[in-house]
Amino acid sequence: MDGCAEMCKCFLILFNILFALVGSGLVALGMWLRFGAETRGFFDIDLNTPQFNIGVMVLVVTGVLMLLVAIIGGCGACNHSKTALSVFSGLLFVLIIIEITAGVMAFMWSGRLADELVNFYNTIYAQYLNTRSPGQAVTLKLFHNAFDCCGIGGPIEVFVRDTCPDGDILHKLTYSSCPSVIKQVFASHAPMVLGGFLGLAGIMMLVLVCSCVLRCHVSPSYASSPSYVLLTSSPSVIFPPPAAQQI
Repeated sequence: MDGCAEMCKCFLILFNILFALVGSGLVALGMWLRFGAETRGFFDIDLNTPQFNIGVMVLVVTGVLMLLVAIIGGCGACNHSKTALSVFSGLLFVLIIIEITAGVMAFMWSGRLADELVNFYNTIYAQYLNTRSPGQAVTLKLFHNAFDCCGIGGPIEVFVRDTCPDGDILHKLTYSSCPSVIKQVFASHAPMVLGGFLGLAGIMMLVLVCSCVLRCHVSPSYASSPSYVLLTSSPSVIFPPPAAQQI
């Protein structure tokens, strides 16, 4: 292989290592959300919609798919297998389409996603006021720490003060209402999310090109198994002596 193919091979190996690490992280995060001692209470919350369960399932499935793609791509790059590189290129093309579609949908539906998250928060908030469940308290703390807000009452939150983020007295008096903060964050970060999805799709497109280049430069000695010649002993054939020359 020439220098371009060698560079593509190194880039593919590095990308698949990073891809495998990200996939493992997603699987670990999904397992922690589902079976962790601090987050197990999420699944005991009575919600009208199963978005959280579906979200955790999608997280785990995405991580497993990324691990599978990384393993196939790494094996194809290291072993110079045209079959593995072809499968890797096909799966990577599907992931690129998914990335672009997800980015466009997240940008177009940012307001709807913000409303769904606000409804989810309001449901947890109302149920926590009635039950004081530890699982609901953990969920509220995650919301409050992630968005730096507390409750729905504005700066002075009375009902869920024990779940507000830690800080001094002045900080606690300036907390904003979580529904308004969630909508503001989604509205301001929608272009950034779209750019992130498109940037990741661009990197994966570069990897797809490198995979095709490496596949084209794989020599037949690597792409196919060597042919073996079976040598067998054949019985000797006794030819009759030439006929005597007639005089």
